[in-house]
Amino acid sequence: MKKVSLLFVSLAMLLCFQLGSASAETVLEHTVDELVGTKYKYAGMSPETGFDCSGFTKYVFAKFGYELTHQSKAQNKEGYWIPKEDLRQGDLVFFNTDGSGISHVGIYLGDGVFIHSATDKGIVKNNLSEKYYVKTYVSARRILWDDLYNQLTADYTN
Repeated sequence: MKKVSLLFVSLAMLLCFQLGSASAETVLEHTVDELVGTKYKYAGMSPETGFDCSGFTKYVFAKFGYELTHQSKAQNKEGYWIPKEDLRQGDLVFFNTDGSGISHVGIYLGDGVFIHSATDKGIVKNNLSEKYYVKTYVSARRILWDDLYNQLTADYTN
């Protein structure tokens, strides 16, 4: 009976630890969550004035020492192409929103969610499975080497 009780207590503790780590916020999530709601501004690159899409991605990655250009088409040449099914947190996702090729960029956060600067709402999170983004999705690029990826996806601690 003691062995069974000990087993149940051990399993319960393991489950609690697993649940806690699954819901932990990463450094990247903490960084971008602080910017949600920041207004859209054409050519904007700061929380004070607002962001356009590539200004937002440039700003976020600069905080971690990675320099991006300030144009979605140019950012689509950074790193290397990856298939949509292999997306991981920190990858850049690109869209054709105006019919002329790459015209929008966001940062993939995981579980189908990405964050970006929308012209009508500012910094928001959306799901890649939403009809509009399914229709306009073009490609994804991986720009983070392993050390920086591990830094950005580590659990955030105060």
